[in-house]
Amino acid sequence: MGYLGADYTIKSWLLTTDHKRIGLLYMISITVFFLLGGAAATLLRLELMTPRGDVFGSPDDYNRSFTIHGVFMVFFFLIPGVPAVLGNFLIPLMIGARDLAFPRLNLMSWYIYMIGGLFTLYALVAGGVDTGWTFYTPYSTMFSNTQVIAAALGIFIVGFSSILTALNFIVTIHTMRAPGMTWLRLPLFIWAHYATSLIIVLGTPVLAITIILVAVERLFKVGIFDPAYGGDPLLFQHLFWFYSHPAVYIMILPSFGVISEIVTAFARKKIFGYSFMAGALLAIAVLGFLVWGHHMFVSSQSMYAGMIFSVLSFLVAVPSGIKVFNWTATLYKGSVSFKTPMLYALGFIGLFTIGGLTGLVLSTMATDVHVHDTYFVVAHFHYIMVGGMVMAYLGGLHFWWPKITGRMYSEFWGALSALTVFIGFNLTFFPQFLLGYIGMPRRYYEYPEEYQVLNVMSSAGASVLAVGYMMPLIYLMISLKVGKIAGPNPWAASGLEWETSSPPPTHNFLDTKIVTSGPYDYELQEFADMQREVQEQGIV
Repeated sequence: MGYLGADYTIKSWLLTTDHKRIGLLYMISITVFFLLGGAAATLLRLELMTPRGDVFGSPDDYNRSFTIHGVFMVFFFLIPGVPAVLGNFLIPLMIGARDLAFPRLNLMSWYIYMIGGLFTLYALVAGGVDTGWTFYTPYSTMFSNTQVIAAALGIFIVGFSSILTALNFIVTIHTMRAPGMTWLRLPLFIWAHYATSLIIVLGTPVLAITIILVAVERLFKVGIFDPAYGGDPLLFQHLFWFYSHPAVYIMILPSFGVISEIVTAFARKKIFGYSFMAGALLAIAVLGFLVWGHHMFVSSQSMYAGMIFSVLSFLVAVPSGIKVFNWTATLYKGSVSFKTPMLYALGFIGLFTIGGLTGLVLSTMATDVHVHDTYFVVAHFHYIMVGGMVMAYLGGLHFWWPKITGRMYSEFWGALSALTVFIGFNLTFFPQFLLGYIGMPRRYYEYPEEYQVLNVMSSAGASVLAVGYMMPLIYLMISLKVGKIAGPNPWAASGLEWETSSPPPTHNFLDTKIVTSGPYDYELQEFADMQREVQEQGIV
């Protein structure tokens, strides 16, 4: 019997220690926060349809809306998205384990996430917060009259959820691999989550300390960041970005793992340069801790420090470029099939490449000064985070949905949603590159009339994007009732997760798996036979 049918009571879900069920609890939770953040974004785009502020009652309401959009999206969707949902579900399956190392701690992580989310929801209901998701001081500590403490407390609490989940992943990967599963036989999905977990464990405590210092200054007027009390506002930026730039890699590294799995499965080829791909993941994790100063080129940071951060930021492009090159090389002469997960993966590669290349523009001090705090930065950020993480999350969800539920979804609607998201995303955010280049600053709810055409295009694109995001919610739910039975391996993919039933039993496997070869051996005859078999059965 699969884990879904083991028990149907609410209690069995709320007290479960099964990593797969906890992954689904996270899936529901982050979807709610995604919808809340998306609703705030909808209001922002409606406001920006016209040059005059005519949707929000005041600039303060606009400030609250973009703050809650950023807080919900960054801390409650983008950061936990792939690791908490797909990582929780798949890591034990991929390494041949029965569960994560600490199942109860895993459940506690979800409850901590929910408690943090409730505090932040309280901040929204009680009047909102207007500091932006970056909480820059001294505004957040001394001048803002909104719910800064409640929102910061919610983020502080949810950080512990991330840390405990990361510790669980690290211990599980080190100690619970199946016999024969050596480090160089690990799927790249596992490598990606291992690198991500290291960043979370090392970086998140710095954010927690920073939030505590903000609270101390705001509540007790102790001079830490406010010059009026003898503090230094630049110290806040150093501490905040020391975590928040690596946080970008917390969001995107797991996506690299997802895309690697999809590309190799639908190209029917071994991943090109496996060891370089794994090394690049770790290199990005290390370099990510050395580049926070590129967010501060226009602060009072010294020019020489800025030059060093600029050079280090360029270095990050090397391992990132390796990944894009190797995915492309894997596709070359592959037997590529354009199923829904593959369409999302190809969309990811294109959008992430644009986001990465524009990152080089922002790593150059001279051009960064020109476009700093403009819509160019907003577009770049969304190409990496939304174009990257969300495309990978949706691609991964479609790839492993048959494993999660035991059902197939409509391929037609899946492909249409991938195409709609790709078009809607580019229509939304590419005009923002142009807006930023010609000088429109972000976080303004009124603007000169010459910016209106591009803003209307962006808002129209957001409408298309919203439709694209809503479609999977509908047809995936429908698939639970009427979808074809998936079988254990509907994609004829390699990996231990495909060697158990769909959905898997409570403890994943009925016998101990023994690994005798590396991942992605699609050249083996058994995978060709498997692919022929699923095609003959008409599953995909």
